[in-house]
Amino acid sequence: MNFIQQAYRGRTEWYWYFITLFIVSIFWQFIGVIPLMTAAYLKVGSIDKFMEATKDVFATIGLNSNLYLFLALLTLIMGLVGLLIGIKFIHNRLIKTVVTSRNKIDWKRVFYAFGLWFSIAVVVIVIGIYLDPDNLVWNFKPIPFLILVLISVLFIPLQTSFEELLFRGYLMQGLGALAKNRWIPLLATSLIFGLLHGMNPEVEKLGWGIMVFYIGTGLLYGITTLMDEGTELALGLHAANNVVAAIFVTTNWTAFQTEALYIDISEPSLGWETYMPVFVLYPIVLLILSKKYGWKNWSEKLFGKVEKPIITTE
Repeated sequence: MNFIQQAYRGRTEWYWYFITLFIVSIFWQFIGVIPLMTAAYLKVGSIDKFMEATKDVFATIGLNSNLYLFLALLTLIMGLVGLLIGIKFIHNRLIKTVVTSRNKIDWKRVFYAFGLWFSIAVVVIVIGIYLDPDNLVWNFKPIPFLILVLISVLFIPLQTSFEELLFRGYLMQGLGALAKNRWIPLLATSLIFGLLHGMNPEVEKLGWGIMVFYIGTGLLYGITTLMDEGTELALGLHAANNVVAAIFVTTNWTAFQTEALYIDISEPSLGWETYMPVFVLYPIVLLILSKKYGWKNWSEKLFGKVEKPIITTE
């Protein structure tokens, strides 16, 4: 059975998806935010100040940046818990089936993809520092940076795993089983992934042109998942992307405001650095991965039909 067909290993009726997404929203948007809201309330000291301070969903409310990052990640980690509960107990499926079509999760693929994108991203950052050093301020603080690295390495992969298993796993499989093809779930999950990032403060600063980056990134992860018949590579790519974003360069207007090595003080604008990953780096990544893992039948993998298999249970 291919990756999308894994949906048939459990309950596939639409209402089970509705129930699971409801559980995910409860864990993510309600249970997950309790620690962050509690810390915010304790910091500001009154209901009125709390309500005013939290009008911006990404406001740090004066919290220590490392504490805020951890609590913000925790909201998404709780979303992951809700998703896994839904898959296991609502859809009556093995957790593995939303990760891969292989007999077991291929962790070598995860680490390879992580190392590949981490290396590329660091090279791009170094080039950016060389080309435009005046807009970057050295911000290295040993103890806060060490704490940031620990938080990033331990918890960011859980945050990105939630997003990947939700979009490239659960929803891609569910939509594929519903639409009976591969291209609709690829496009739909990429669009939803991009539009949900519309809540990020980057959109307010840069405008909706940044959606090219977010939707393009969703397409990269989706294409990788369909071609490789599993989310392992997408899991590694996404984790590396967010870890690099957290520990190397920060600004005062992005979703990640951290104790990074550099602070970018430039005026926000849509430039080559926004579109270059989508139109240059992502195709290179797909080429490298296709050569390493011997991807073939691109048309069938990305646009082919999805048929219900004869065997539907373990």
